[in-house]
Amino acid sequence: MTWRHTFQTRIAGVLALLLLVVVAATYFAVQAATSRAVENQARAQLKTGSQVFERLLDLRGRRLQYGLDWLTADGPFVSAVAEGNSASILDVLERHGSGIRSSEVLVLGLDGTVMVSTLPGFTRGQVFPYAEALRRARRSGLQMLIVAMDQRPYLLVQDEVVDTTPIARVVMGFPMDTLFANELRSMSNLEVSFLSMRNGHVGQLFSTQPDAYQATVINLLRGARPDPEAHIHRFYGERVLSQVLTLANTGEGDDVRVLLQSPLDHALESFAPLDRQFLGIALAVLVVSLAGALFLARRVSRPLNALVDAAGRIGAGDYRTPVRVRGHDEFGLLARAFNAMQSGIAMRERQLAHNALHDPLTGLPNRALAMERLGSAISARRPVALLYLGIENYRAINEGFGPEGVEDMLREASRCLSMSLLASDTAARVSGSEFLLLLENIGIDRAVARADRLYALLTEPQRIGNDELRHEVSIGIAVYPNDGQHVEELISRAAIARHDAAMLPGYLQIYQQDRDLAHQRQITLIRDLRRAATEGALHLCYQPKLDLKHGQVRQAEALLRWQHPSLGLVSPAEFIPLAERTGSMASLTHWVIEEAIRQIAEWARRGLLIQLSVNISVDDLADDDLAIRVTTLLAQHGVHAEQLLFEITESAIMHNPRQALSVLEQLRGCGISLSVDDFGTGYSSLAQLQRLPVQELKIDQSFVRNLDNEGGDGVIVRSTIEMSHNLGLKVVAEGVEFEPSLKLLKQWNCDTAQGYLISRPLNAMAFEMWMRRERAAV
Repeated sequence: MTWRHTFQTRIAGVLALLLLVVVAATYFAVQAATSRAVENQARAQLKTGSQVFERLLDLRGRRLQYGLDWLTADGPFVSAVAEGNSASILDVLERHGSGIRSSEVLVLGLDGTVMVSTLPGFTRGQVFPYAEALRRARRSGLQMLIVAMDQRPYLLVQDEVVDTTPIARVVMGFPMDTLFANELRSMSNLEVSFLSMRNGHVGQLFSTQPDAYQATVINLLRGARPDPEAHIHRFYGERVLSQVLTLANTGEGDDVRVLLQSPLDHALESFAPLDRQFLGIALAVLVVSLAGALFLARRVSRPLNALVDAAGRIGAGDYRTPVRVRGHDEFGLLARAFNAMQSGIAMRERQLAHNALHDPLTGLPNRALAMERLGSAISARRPVALLYLGIENYRAINEGFGPEGVEDMLREASRCLSMSLLASDTAARVSGSEFLLLLENIGIDRAVARADRLYALLTEPQRIGNDELRHEVSIGIAVYPNDGQHVEELISRAAIARHDAAMLPGYLQIYQQDRDLAHQRQITLIRDLRRAATEGALHLCYQPKLDLKHGQVRQAEALLRWQHPSLGLVSPAEFIPLAERTGSMASLTHWVIEEAIRQIAEWARRGLLIQLSVNISVDDLADDDLAIRVTTLLAQHGVHAEQLLFEITESAIMHNPRQALSVLEQLRGCGISLSVDDFGTGYSSLAQLQRLPVQELKIDQSFVRNLDNEGGDGVIVRSTIEMSHNLGLKVVAEGVEFEPSLKLLKQWNCDTAQGYLISRPLNAMAFEMWMRRERAAV
């Protein structure tokens, strides 16, 4: 009785302590969660405010740029600048509307000296201190530049005044003052402060904080290091989430900083009543739970001994002695469950011992057992050849015959492997369609011979239902000790050789030294490609396409480029096949289409109408919703479908002609133009071209690059042009690099030419400048 009473007390005490800990932990967890929620809300508000700030800054810059474009296109202004008459220039500026009057304007000579300025601090003939910074910004493709002028931050944009040739530069500046800070606070609910510094000297502070706080704000802006992460600190007795951003550092001794602040304590005060209510509920639950714990302890103590003894026997491996507890309550049910559990455990232990080291589908050893046996062979220093075998048409079999067909295929493959084994060999299934063979005490020559026999055995026709199929097998070989000294190293190198076998002609590859580095590069590219778009590593370049009949450029091709943060510029020839192989191509294409449409819209707003061509892949032609998504993007950006052209390779169309034709007809129905890319390198025929809803045919550059009048390439190109025109198709010749090729194309009535002779691919700003120069030259 004494033991039972003590046991009950201990159970009650433990439960009470546990409940107290749970309640306390829950209470403090709620407190912490509340604090985190407020902090997260403040961080989200701060992040949103930062985005609003950046967007507002961008909108102001664009508005300035539009006003500047309007000003530089004004004839009287150009004439006044050409005459160099300051009074005339100021009169023109005065007549140019509120968009100009609300900003400061400087007219600079081509040498950077001031001709006219609405800022009192700059006089005629004075060298503008930011002339070189503006030139660098223009070369770098920056639209805006933020500087510190007259002890206050200014947002500057620039443009050239052209009278046949550039004669001057115009700089327009917008002051980032208290009015601008108050406008941002009204939009983001954040406290905003601007401070400019030049050569260590602090300028005027523009802030939404009270005047009494301004000295502290200046110290924060001067002493804080710009950090992309916000930090919590005390600010006049309150907890405040603050972030300091650097808006500009021109390299001329200028530094413009902004301080964004969001208070935390006021938001936490609204949670105080909820804390008190939760504490009262927790105490009530604790009292009720203690009473229940005392009652439960009394009931548990009686039959517990028998169950403890039974658990001890089962833990020791005795599964034959039954548990005897009288009664029909829960403990009686538990005793019967113990007895059933003993029988089940005994059966499962035997099954688990087998399953832990074997594949349940094929019955072959699994990766763990193969690694164990390979490790034993290495420890004994026995020569081992590893054959890493993969069935490459695994996915096609799954799509054609379903899971049952795949299982039949794997069982048949495992049967063939088992038939080829010697007593000392091991065959294991290491993944879905990959197998590993350990051949002990043989060298590389015998391993290759075994691989040949195994390949012949596995590629024999196999019947699944009423159909017949052949395995597409690739085999990689690595040997111990030449190719590695450790288990994982040998298996990894055999897998690399198998991967090479799948990519290269033939079916068999022996591991080559230093292939790990190339394989690691591919793994890095595959991993980073998935987030390249979100991290801003992707960008488009645009290559002009010359209309040979009219001598004008009205089209361009959008070309994807990837600037990897550590590997540098990665060639599309390297990462596009990786994207197609790993399923990332659809997301890449979607990004390219959206960016191209956005760029078309942006150029249209600036008066530059261009039809952009975009390449789409075989994966895109398998997407029945492609036309819907593209139409949505066109409507979202206000772009006409005629301004978009999709280029499709012959091989992509022939991968699944029926599906491709369906998707292409949907795209054409939306008004999007279509082109057959790389014509002459695939499988197109006249009959296929007649069925496809395409309007353009693009001759591959391999026929155009070294074009002459008498060679075989010339015959092919001229015949293709005539054939296409007879079919009602326009013809584009890509890869035009030499003037004689261009002359021949014009002579043969080719419609469009594209290549380095006309222009290399350019970024968006460079392309726009190139187009404006070309049109000005016409």
